[in-house]
Amino acid sequence: MDEGYIKFRAHYQSGPPYTAAELDELLKWRAHYYQLGLIGAYDTQIGFGNISHRIGDSEAFYISGSATSLLPRVDERHFSKVVKVRASTNELWCESPIIASSESMSHAAIYGACSEVRAILHAHDGAWWRAMLYRVPTTAATAPYGSPEMVDSIIDLMRNTDLARGGVFAMAGHEEGLFFFGRNFEEVEAIVTRTRAQY
Repeated sequence: MDEGYIKFRAHYQSGPPYTAAELDELLKWRAHYYQLGLIGAYDTQIGFGNISHRIGDSEAFYISGSATSLLPRVDERHFSKVVKVRASTNELWCESPIIASSESMSHAAIYGACSEVRAILHAHDGAWWRAMLYRVPTTAATAPYGSPEMVDSIIDLMRNTDLARGGVFAMAGHEEGLFFFGRNFEEVEAIVTRTRAQY
């Protein structure tokens, strides 16, 4: 499985960790989704899943750092701040103690397409993914994770389906990959719970 590798060109500025107050929601919900197995690691010790939160009304966001999904516990050192992306050239600018997650471009595409979105979960669950594939909005099978094609496919779904209202999509070109998003993590959790009951 092609998983966990950064495909964007990273412009990385190392810096101190952000504060617990800034990352409080992310720390709490990341622990919750790790316990549920929606963020975690395969037997090969390759991690999956990530979580992010928009900063104010900007398009900047905090996101779990690269290769942190397999860690049972994380703290302020394990999150990155994405300050800018350029999807056309697959470039990303981040500031933090750690480089941003390999799925950061997909998170940025969602934030850029819908100003109301403030919280995003990228989860993995094989059985759930198979049940949901093409029954919820689904990205193109030719679009691999972390690629410009995936960004284009997400934007297309946001424009041409009810995705912006439903807050969930499956990734045909990224095995087991699911995304959930909303105005806050309570809304994300409600979508996760409702979708789990449906599929």
